[in-house]
Amino acid sequence: MHKQSLSLVFSDKRLMVLAVVIFIGMLVPLSMFSGYIFLEPYLVFYVADSLTFNFTLLVIISALTGLVSSMGIYRIRILRIKSRKANSGVYGSILGAGAGACGCLSMNTVFLSVFGTVGSTFAIFSSTYETPLRLASIAILGITYVAMAKGINADCKIQVNEDLN
Repeated sequence: MHKQSLSLVFSDKRLMVLAVVIFIGMLVPLSMFSGYIFLEPYLVFYVADSLTFNFTLLVIISALTGLVSSMGIYRIRILRIKSRKANSGVYGSILGAGAGACGCLSMNTVFLSVFGTVGSTFAIFSSTYETPLRLASIAILGITYVAMAKGINADCKIQVNEDLN
């Protein structure tokens, strides 16, 4: 079921390029905020052994966001689905990406300065629960992906081949 919907979505090369651009556009800034990419005094990419799991979560969040966003655009633009029907996919990708991004420790100073007391509470919460927030983000994006794939299958009336020969 999911293979057919993915091949249908990514038969349009523009959506493939869009997914890659979203992936890179999320991964690079999130890696910079999390301290995996350093720009001063020269470009350095470093992932400590203890942070490999968190970096892997960032890669998964970025990839799922690119995938779900492309599927949502496919449903809205190509299939001419009413935006109300496709809103769950768009909101799911935004919510999932936002939950993954809020665990960045360097963003805590921004929250402190902009939001004051509420920001400091959020900064403490996000630094303490960074991994669970990212796992929740992956769960949200995974649920959104399944819903989008089912919606594309229903909209395009894809016949699932039951033969396993």
